[in-house]
Amino acid sequence: MSFMKTITSCKRGHSFNIKKIHASGPLKERLMSLGLIKGVELTLLEYAPAKSTVEVKIGRMRIALRKEEANLIEVNCEEN
Repeated sequence: MSFMKTITSCKRGHSFNIKKIHASGPLKERLMSLGLIKGVELTLLEYAPAKSTVEVKIGRMRIALRKEEANLIEVNCEEN
């Protein structure tokens, strides 16, 4: 079994696709309403100090996610 990669385990400037959202209820609905769905390509733009929030780009839209939210989004980022 491999380690689950989340947005916060990826490097700034890299692009990757969403594999699965591990949230439920209102949080999952909010993330999906922002365009965070399986298969969508994201680019990690910036981390806040101490990685408390992360800024991602989906198409032309930029979104800031809390660390707790970003850790619920499984992605396919690869170590380079």
